[in-house]
Amino acid sequence: MANRQIYRSIANGMKTENTFCPEGSKETMAVPTTPIRLMSQIYRHVLPEVHRRLGTWQQKAEKIPDPELRRQALASIETKTFHCEGGAIYGLLAGDRRKEVMAFIIAYQTISDYLDNLCDRSISLDPEDFRCLHASMLEALTPGAPHSDYYRFRGSLGDDGYLDGLVTACQSVLARLPAYPLIRASLQELAGLYCDLQVYKHIRKDQRVPRLIAWFRKHQERFPEMSWYEFAACSGSTLGIFCIVGYAASRGDEMARLTGIIRGSYFPWVQGLHILMDYFVDQEEDRKEGDLNFCFYYDSEEEMMRRFNHFIEEADTSIADMPDRNFHKMINRGLLGIYLADKKVARQRNVRILARKLIRHSGGCGLFFFLNGWIYRRLRQNFS
Repeated sequence: MANRQIYRSIANGMKTENTFCPEGSKETMAVPTTPIRLMSQIYRHVLPEVHRRLGTWQQKAEKIPDPELRRQALASIETKTFHCEGGAIYGLLAGDRRKEVMAFIIAYQTISDYLDNLCDRSISLDPEDFRCLHASMLEALTPGAPHSDYYRFRGSLGDDGYLDGLVTACQSVLARLPAYPLIRASLQELAGLYCDLQVYKHIRKDQRVPRLIAWFRKHQERFPEMSWYEFAACSGSTLGIFCIVGYAASRGDEMARLTGIIRGSYFPWVQGLHILMDYFVDQEEDRKEGDLNFCFYYDSEEEMMRRFNHFIEEADTSIADMPDRNFHKMINRGLLGIYLADKKVARQRNVRILARKLIRHSGGCGLFFFLNGWIYRRLRQNFS
């Protein structure tokens, strides 16, 4: 009930003529091209679906017998819901299959967040353990693939099928996409880079940077000039996967042409912008926890801001050939606005000052999404 009140209070304040249309109408299924229409669809369709499905996964997580697995599964849902909220926006690309694609996105992002918690807060520093856990993310993208024993290096009591259920949910959606054979290679490539990053960033602290640098050098020639830590950030996002699946559901007959365009548009620049913003707002928290944060490797705040602005510009340029270009440009601005509206920014003086500069650089659209993110987060806290 509280979440419904939040969505209704914000959406009612955004109503304009023809902003809303009956569920199932052609206009409702169209990809939004203006900030007002995008936000109205997010509040009406995306956020309620995310919270409904996450509620189901939360109930399953509460039944996990192993106390540590249960704690991390529940914590990942409680503290990282906004990852699913943001990712599920790509369901708006799927036309009348939007709920189906949102189900995939929510399940896949929940796997990602759960495993990130397990690796971040684990006493294990075993790369085989991390690789085994993340096999689930590759198998989730392969319909019909048998499931590995994901916890075989952990000696745990098991999760009563929680992770298996998330993998199966992803596989079942992809199995119903006729265009799946056309997108499989790009999905596996992006997921492979993501899994490599998760393994290398969680091993012993003295091995993390050397392994990440060696990994970067294997790929360096194929990508624009950037540092090893920027390449790692570009690999740490799931947005490219969500975008490809969204279009595969609605433009299946075009995916032979579109898949490469989407992959090249989102990786590296859009994904890099996404993750750099994530690390930017988490600096204080990561210092306290001793976690790897790629923002720490810039030589100065001036260099970091210059590179952030470069990522913003390149992210906009990279989507020039994308269908629904305005939608993707709004995503770029939305990433800035939503992350910079996080309360963690207000608690960090230097970050707060730099955030204001980034908001100004992002223009009126970025400010619009910043204000929406600020209002939503505070209303949600008040209603909870």
